[in-house]
Amino acid sequence: MKNTYKYIFLMTIIPWLSVPFIGSKTFKRFLPGSLFMCFYLIVEGMIAQKKKWWWFPIGIKPNIVGEFPLIFGPFLVGSIWILKYTYGKFALYFKTNLLIDAFFTYLMIPCLKKIGYVSLVRLSKFRLSFLFLIKSVVMYLFQYFYEKFRNQRRMESILER
Repeated sequence: MKNTYKYIFLMTIIPWLSVPFIGSKTFKRFLPGSLFMCFYLIVEGMIAQKKKWWWFPIGIKPNIVGEFPLIFGPFLVGSIWILKYTYGKFALYFKTNLLIDAFFTYLMIPCLKKIGYVSLVRLSKFRLSFLFLIKSVVMYLFQYFYEKFRNQRRMESILER
């Protein structure tokens, strides 16, 4: 059990070591879409907890979803990396997410279950993969509309000068 907390801590911190290599411009560009999805995932985690889709036997703090280390560790940083290399190429974005989601669902979930961090209860691995794909499309759409709105506001401010 003691090692589980160590793994969770490392799982949260290690992705952040790659952030300096993303570039500050890219980080700022894709942070809003990634943060939107983080909050979406927190809400989803609360729903999943009530519906018993999955179970996190280790509580981090009361009233904090067990997914918190996954959300603000590998998911947040990984989303920025994926958007950096695939945004604007939806087919590549979709395929990349399909591969990463399958890796997480079919290889990482069993490892995380083994260390006692999470286990699926009422949600099959296939449904979890499908849920991940839906979330990836939602994040892409959010980023698309965010950039469209941001670019429109920039153009309006330029025209007002």
